[in-house]
Amino acid sequence: MRTEGDLIKINRWLLPLSWLYGLAVSLRNELFALGILKERSFSIPVISVGNITVGGSGKTPHVEYLIRLLQDYIKVGVLSRGYKRKSHGYVLADDNSTMRDLGDEPYQIKQKFHDIYVAVDKNRCNGITRLTHDKATSNVGVILLDDAFQHRYVKPGLNILLVDYHRLIIYDRLLPAGRLREPLNGKQRADIVIITKCPRDLKPMEFRILTKAMDLFPYQQLFFTTIDYGTPKALFSDKTTSLNKYNVLLVTGIASPEQMENDMKHKCRSLTSLAFEDHHLFNTKDEQRINNAFERLPSPKIIVTTEKDSTRLVNLNGLTTEVRDAIFVLPIKVKFMLNQGELFNNKIISYVRKNSRNSNMVKRKNDNASRNSHHSGNRTGTISFRNN
Repeated sequence: MRTEGDLIKINRWLLPLSWLYGLAVSLRNELFALGILKERSFSIPVISVGNITVGGSGKTPHVEYLIRLLQDYIKVGVLSRGYKRKSHGYVLADDNSTMRDLGDEPYQIKQKFHDIYVAVDKNRCNGITRLTHDKATSNVGVILLDDAFQHRYVKPGLNILLVDYHRLIIYDRLLPAGRLREPLNGKQRADIVIITKCPRDLKPMEFRILTKAMDLFPYQQLFFTTIDYGTPKALFSDKTTSLNKYNVLLVTGIASPEQMENDMKHKCRSLTSLAFEDHHLFNTKDEQRINNAFERLPSPKIIVTTEKDSTRLVNLNGLTTEVRDAIFVLPIKVKFMLNQGELFNNKIISYVRKNSRNSNMVKRKNDNASRNSHHSGNRTGTISFRNN
């Protein structure tokens, strides 16, 4: 079993540059603390989900968890920067929006959740203002900020910090020697800290060690989540399959594919990984690499990719017919450990209920309280928004 921090690599020869970088970031944070740089609050529930490291910590699956939790009870808006999109300024997703308009992660969310608002804007304050004041979206009841922990100009009502189990921030260093975007004390801004991608077989003693090592303040709550894999579905048809009878070519363009690679090894006959950089835009050479790698793989064989990568693979024209027919998308969800799901749900619900602009939005739909926070379907469970 892998251990916490096992994927961290420190380039020690770059530590002097990290010190300079840390000085600049600390100065910026101090300017916010002194009020010289202004944080802006909003009269609507705003929940930020982010991290203080470069690379994936599971932000999108956790945002999707929140969407499933809230979407039946209040109008949800998701606001993202839209990394690597080709559009500019504020863009509200609609049925005609493409991945190039939104970026891969917002596009993925809009494709899965048609009844919510998804918008992108590098200026998060402007994005929130547009969502809450434009006629088309003025009924939004809660805004989820994707990857906004360092966007200090917005003061979220609830700040969720994600920490990858395999890249624990307590063992990391600042950029460029490590992968921290800001000094470790930045975690003090979090209301909730979630250690993500935990192995399923963590022992009680390991949870206690991690809790002590994170050294959180009393006002902060610590949660643990693990990855729950769904049934692979063909990218170009409705076909589904299991993995155990196949030799698998895993094609990814995500920041940290190691955890997925480790998990997949136990689910298939053999695994060959073809990993690209995060948010990679596939080109003609990449198509040929995928075609060739799949051709070399022994039968029976399939290609497995992530939901995020599928948004970029689906429009490629240079993949062979055999490859296109073999591509399956592996959905993932997050699952709370230590029976913490209901506690987390109630904290989110309580915050949204107390800060909602429209009391009619937060009346419960029936009398059943949430009893299953690990629900495997599209809903997380039935949650009461009514005061007890």
